[in-house]
Amino acid sequence: MKSPLRWPALAATCALVLTAAGLSPAATATSGASAAPVIDWSRYATQAIVAGRPPASSEVLMGIVHIAIADTVAGLGYGRPFRFAVRPDRKASAAAAVATAAYDVLRARVHPSPAGLDGTYADYLAGVPDGRAKTRGITLGRSVAAAVLAWRAGDGLDNTVPYVQAPAGPGVWEPTAPTPPVDIVLTQVRPLALRYRAQFRPDGPDPLTSKRYARDVAEVASLGRKDSTTRTAAQTETAMFWSEQTAQQWSRALLQLASDRHLSLSRAAQMLALVHVSAGDALIACWDAKFYYRSWRPVHAIQRADTDGNPRTQADPTWQSLLNVNHPEYPSGHACFTAGVTRALQAYFHSNLPLTMTSLVTNTTRVYPTLSAVRSDVREARILSGLHFRHSMLDGEQLGTDVANWISARH
Repeated sequence: MKSPLRWPALAATCALVLTAAGLSPAATATSGASAAPVIDWSRYATQAIVAGRPPASSEVLMGIVHIAIADTVAGLGYGRPFRFAVRPDRKASAAAAVATAAYDVLRARVHPSPAGLDGTYADYLAGVPDGRAKTRGITLGRSVAAAVLAWRAGDGLDNTVPYVQAPAGPGVWEPTAPTPPVDIVLTQVRPLALRYRAQFRPDGPDPLTSKRYARDVAEVASLGRKDSTTRTAAQTETAMFWSEQTAQQWSRALLQLASDRHLSLSRAAQMLALVHVSAGDALIACWDAKFYYRSWRPVHAIQRADTDGNPRTQADPTWQSLLNVNHPEYPSGHACFTAGVTRALQAYFHSNLPLTMTSLVTNTTRVYPTLSAVRSDVREARILSGLHFRHSMLDGEQLGTDVANWISARH
């Protein structure tokens, strides 16, 4: 339900400290309906959030910031709000409003505070002409940010969650690194749009004694081994292409899509909010399932196959995966993430549209004819990485799709 807001007094103006942030405030200050402010601050939010942070919690933060951006744009009189409706102010500066909303949320929710954030915001505002439009834009952005921050107060994202190992045994996940499990905090985070974390919890991994489990083990044992002789060079490149920090990789593609399709201010804000919220909630739901089922990774499943009770599997104590991540195997986080993004895009554009993706790991670009082709490539990549069984990829895709469908139907 949309929440009405009152207009707070304008806070004291920030000190103007210049910083090189790669943004273009001057270009956005005079373009009321241009998507530039949204694209600029989505890009900066990505830079501020993903530095040293895992993909799943990064994407939840991205969802929070983009709700603030979308509702601020709606408050300018462009489009409908995602969550909070404010009295429209069509005379406010879009650049000042979007920058302030994003800055206030980032300043409050990203810990530690991103280096240069204060200076970047001041530098950006310095490119907006002084006057009533700028002042009203700052007021509008601050109002929406305050509402978003009040709504997300105590959402669990800042909790410290201790890890307690379940009794060891066949099928039970054990850490694959000496560090705490990645993003375990998401097991306590309140969703952005879903009613509750387990709303679409999947049915669970295959029984260890099943034929399908044995088939999946054999597949990843052959293709996902670190020194595999059956994985081709092209397949290794696919695995590495999708090993970049996922929130960063997808954010870059989404901003390029918004630019290539010449989306307006409101359409860019709405598209990015729908996608980031869908992906963020898909990952909250995914981590709920991961730590509910606590299913072992292929590295332990293959090394200890002589304990699984399945005569079709064979143990290989020397087996190591091409890549490693430190959280339970089922369902695949990358599958949940990718399906959440791609299904939200399909819902927004009413099309299984083509998409261009780049990777900073391989320094290559891939052009996919459809969003379905993206999901297929990711599915194979994580098996080739030695990280997941095929069943986990398919159930992760279904979970991300279910979440995105539910959110898209309501926003």
